[in-house]
Order: sequence, then C-alpha cells, then structure tokens
Amino acid sequence: MSDVVLRVESLATEFVGDEATVRVVDGVSFDLVAGTTLGVVGESGCGKSVTALSIMGLLPKPSGRVVDGRILLHGTDLLRLPIEAMREIRGRRISMIFQEPMTALNPVQRVGRQLIEVMRLHEDVRDDAALRRRAVDLLTEVGIPAPDLRLDDYPHQLSGGMRQRVLIAIALACRPDVLIADEPTTALDVTIQAQILELIEQLRRQRGMSVIFITHDLGVIAEIADQVVVMYAGRIVEKASVTDLFARPLHPYTRGLLASMPQLQSEPKSRLPTIAGMVPALTALPEGCRFSNRCVHATAVCAVEPALEQSGTEHTVACHHWKTLR
Repeated sequence: MSDVVLRVESLATEFVGDEATVRVVDGVSFDLVAGTTLGVVGESGCGKSVTALSIMGLLPKPSGRVVDGRILLHGTDLLRLPIEAMREIRGRRISMIFQEPMTALNPVQRVGRQLIEVMRLHEDVRDDAALRRRAVDLLTEVGIPAPDLRLDDYPHQLSGGMRQRVLIAIALACRPDVLIADEPTTALDVTIQAQILELIEQLRRQRGMSVIFITHDLGVIAEIADQVVVMYAGRIVEKASVTDLFARPLHPYTRGLLASMPQLQSEPKSRLPTIAGMVPALTALPEGCRFSNRCVHATAVCAVEPALEQSGTEHTVACHHWKTLR
C-alpha cells in the first residue's frame, strides 16, 4: 500500500544471556498508515518496548539483536542499513519519546543544549542565535511557558509534565515522519497525562505524522489510536481498528483486559475482574498458545500455537476458540 509509512514484517528479536538466548519478540508484523496512530497494548514484559527499540536500532549491545524480519520505512529496510545511515534516519525521519523523562534527559546538561544538539546533528544550521530561536519555538509549540527561560534550566528544575514536553520537543525537532511514544504518560498524574495525550494528538494532526503509541492502558488506546495491536509474551494475539476491537474483542486476553477496566455502571467499590496469573517468563513459556496457562477457555488443542486468522477485512486474531467465543 502506498500510504503505509512503516511496515514491520515477521520481526524477531533475541537477547543473549550467560545461560540462555531468549526470544523476546517473535514474528511481529504490522503496518503504520500515514497520518494515523497505531496503539500497541499489553502487560509489562510482553515485548512492546523491545519492538520499539528494534525499530529504532537502539537495542542494548551486544546482548540484543534482531534475528529475523524486515522493518521498512518508506520501502527502505532499516535492518540492512549501515550504522551511519541509520544514525541519519534516527531523529530525522523516525523519533522516539521514552518512558521516564528524568532518566531520558541528561541531568547535567541544560534543556536548551539538549534540544539544540539534535538540530546540530541532523541539520546544516550553525548559527547559534537561529538554533536558539528554533528551540524557543519548539518549546512554545509543546506548551511550555516562558520557553526562553526554560532553555537555561536543568531537567530537575522542571516538573514531570514539563520534562515530558521537552522530550516531545526533542523528538519533533527535525519533523520526523514517524513518532514512537513509549508509555510517555506512565509517570504522570491523570491531569497531566490528559494534557500530554492531547498534545501528541494535536501535533500529529498539525504535522501529518504517523504515531506508534505504546501503553498498557486501554483507556489511552481508546482515546488516541486508530488501529490497535495487542501483544502477549512477545507475540501479537489480536489486531483491529480501535472501534472494532472495543466493540468486538475476539481473543480471551483482549477480553480480559477490557473487562478489567472500570465502568461507569459498575457498583461502587466493587472488585474489578482480573486475569489470573502473570505473563510467563520467556524462558518458561507454556507449550503452544502462550496465554493457555491463564485462559479459562483453554483445551487440548491449545497445545498447538495458533496462527493469526482473519475475521473481517481489518481484524485478525490468534486463538483456536475465537469463533465459538463470538
């Protein structure tokens, strides 16, 4: 499709440890359409962030490595590029907002220097005054008050919400085609979280960017995403439009996540439904379906790994029982 900006095909990522090699992402495929937001959702440890780091070429070395698949940005396979070419693309054509702003920003460098450094790396501008003016404009765009003063602050002098806005400004400094937001609101209170979500959505519309938004919160997904990928234990278990996913969840894991969300009609102070157990360690996965040891619908057939099956034009699910659960 000509409107696909980023295509991930059969991505497999491993980490090499002292005792074992663990496949953290296994056969992940999805398309990111121009100007849309793709939500990637799942519990901690399901491979969401590792997928993002694989796309960015930022896996920790030497332990992390992509062992299979393709990552196509406008048709160019990022996995086949030399390191120098990937450095040119990272930050200029594809950028990332990381989870924790206090650790993502350098605590001993002023905010302005960190923002200007990105522009120096990727653009042929050497005029310090011009770079500072652009930095002020970026901070203004992301809603930071008194941006000319904030440029000279250190990260610890800013609130969590303002630090996250600085990270967004850094990610957008070179007007990338794709923005990956890795749980950018996790450490923020609810009010600030809503402001950051609104800011990302506003910037996406204004700039025509495509966004991959990674989160464990389906409420956030409902607010911001056009398409949704649900991941579990390193694999995709369901893909659908956000409307279809919420109206017609097919995988037992997706249903469990949706059921655990608070509802307005729920009885006050009543217990929320939960999914029993935890995401299994990647060194001790159950045979066949990786969700089978937590699934109330599991049968003997689940000892065979289910493939993604089509249900409608934009909805796929990996479950042996999805047709009987409809």
